[in-house]
Amino acid sequence: MDFDALFQSQIDALKDEGNYRIFADLERRCGEFPKVTNHGSDGAREVTVWCSNDYLGMGQHPDVVAAMVETAQACGTGAGGTRNISGTAHHHIGLEAELADLHGKEGALLFSSGYVSNWAALGTLGARIPNAVILSDALNHASMIEGIRHSRADKVIWKHNDPEDLDRKLGACGDRPKIVAFESVYSMDGDIAPMAEIVEVAEKHGAMTYLDEVHAVGMYGPRGGGVAEREGLMHRIDLIEGTLGKAFGCFGGYVTGSTALCDFLRSFSSGFIFTTALPPAVAAAARVSIAHLKQSRTERDAQKRQVARLRAKLDALGIPHLPNPSHIIPVMIGDPVKCRMISDVLMRDWGVYVQPINYPTVPKGTERLRLTPGPLHSDADIDHLVRALNSLWSQCALSRQVA
Repeated sequence: MDFDALFQSQIDALKDEGNYRIFADLERRCGEFPKVTNHGSDGAREVTVWCSNDYLGMGQHPDVVAAMVETAQACGTGAGGTRNISGTAHHHIGLEAELADLHGKEGALLFSSGYVSNWAALGTLGARIPNAVILSDALNHASMIEGIRHSRADKVIWKHNDPEDLDRKLGACGDRPKIVAFESVYSMDGDIAPMAEIVEVAEKHGAMTYLDEVHAVGMYGPRGGGVAEREGLMHRIDLIEGTLGKAFGCFGGYVTGSTALCDFLRSFSSGFIFTTALPPAVAAAARVSIAHLKQSRTERDAQKRQVARLRAKLDALGIPHLPNPSHIIPVMIGDPVKCRMISDVLMRDWGVYVQPINYPTVPKGTERLRLTPGPLHSDADIDHLVRALNSLWSQCALSRQVA
């Protein structure tokens, strides 16, 4: 068989559908974010990033950068292997304590990414809790879906953000061990779960609650503990999962919970046991970022202001975006080819970088540009973005109704 021909035929089909992904060659410049250098085919030029998950710009915060540099100089660049074999770095212990404190839990456990922490934790829980059934929100992230699939536990999907449907489906599970898995902020539509109602339903049926806060940690709550902290619900949720790679501006994932839960995952999760640990320098930087955001509202307040400003300007021009209570602004296009074209023109003619979000990340027909304003976007940056979008809306005669 000509394997390369097989690969190419499927890539060509993806291109024909408008869903082929093109990665921009970007170089971040410390101290200048959201400005970056785009190393495109026409040479290097400056562009403004509008789709980063470094929501608060903490990836270039001087104290965070200094912690990483100092620790790398003191400890070297890598962890040396898995924590089982090469030993747990002292910086891992400090970071896990910081995370446990952030979420009001007894313990925390680090993973190599947020994707891995979901895959590993749900995979282990579903596999090792006898006769378990996992009830998954219909719009849960791919990492959660993969973890559930890997566990081979029975799965029940409940309607997105619908506590009544969850109640019915939990009731149908009888006395089996039940795990309710859901997110706080859903990254594509930007909607937020009705957390109190979900927790009430889970407690009524004696179910374990598993909450993904990756798009909320650092962003919500008085100390950046997420939506659960903002709503005063952290103590009623069994496992809170998060990431270090978004609002905290670093890299890695984690789970928090009881001492027994964290030790259980440490002891049985292949996604923890067999993977190289985070470099000590990354752990040190993340700990400084978390500690800073626990006591500083400056970044969150500035970010909220810029989100509100951009939404108001989009509304004034009739540019369709999904209304939601979060920091994520999805500008709806509804066509993969147009979505790609708009992204390309924004980059080429306006120096604006926003990656098109197409299938399979979102359902076909709901293609979009996902904007994430941050505290480091200036008012002038917002005005420039809105002028660019308005120009393209006029040229393309795009629908002014939300798809």
